[in-house]
Amino acid sequence: MSPSRRERENAKRRYQKWEQRRAAAEKVRRERRIVGGVLAGFLALVLIGGIIWTQTRPDEGDPAATPTATDPSATDAPTDAPTDSPAPLPTTNPQMFEAPPPPADALASTWTWTITTNLGDIVVELDGAAAPQAVASFNMLAGSGFYDGTACHRLLPDTLLQCGDPTATGSGGPGYTFGPVENPPEDGVYPSGTVAMARGAAEDSQGSQFFLVFGEYVNPEPPGYTVFGTVTQGLDILQAIGAAGTLPGTERPAEDVIIEEVKVQQ
Repeated sequence: MSPSRRERENAKRRYQKWEQRRAAAEKVRRERRIVGGVLAGFLALVLIGGIIWTQTRPDEGDPAATPTATDPSATDAPTDAPTDSPAPLPTTNPQMFEAPPPPADALASTWTWTITTNLGDIVVELDGAAAPQAVASFNMLAGSGFYDGTACHRLLPDTLLQCGDPTATGSGGPGYTFGPVENPPEDGVYPSGTVAMARGAAEDSQGSQFFLVFGEYVNPEPPGYTVFGTVTQGLDILQAIGAAGTLPGTERPAEDVIIEEVKVQQ
């Protein structure tokens, strides 16, 4: 079997395995929606019953005054808070989408991303064979200009930089989420140069956010994170960002990192 045919066969098997996991994740989501609907209906009945009881019960006079919350004690305030707050990170209002593109758009292909930032260019090679859904999603978002003008909002010094949120809060996304996780490292080690999907607690909470590893990130907890690319240029820029550290008491990079543009080439 020729190398190219063997690569296609391997990519096809990985895609079939990922599709099985995606179908299982979708079944779990349907079951959650059904349970959520039943619970919402039950709570609505309880609320209606409470309103009826309140309106028809005998008059017992005015209730006692409800005590108001007291001001926080002085110990609640940070003792070393800076007198001047930094300007908020810039936010954008990009196009939102209802669903991610099909993984077949990226299957068994590689792309090159050039991420132009205010601190220099970072070049990333994306692996569509290893993570077709993530790569297809990121290519679509980049092509629409979704990332243009966004700030990298989170830094773990000596480890990783997180980007891709138009709200710069860590909670923004493209209007959809997807899962399951693709191509996680078996040993839970994400070496320097790794590009991976950020997500919430749920495996199907991946969206637009991603992180760039410039040290070594270790997280053996399953299901891990989707690894979909490798930094091929600009690792020194990421290391300099990490060396500058974060603003006191936050995970915000001390030096603002703004993605000006993302270009995709196959």
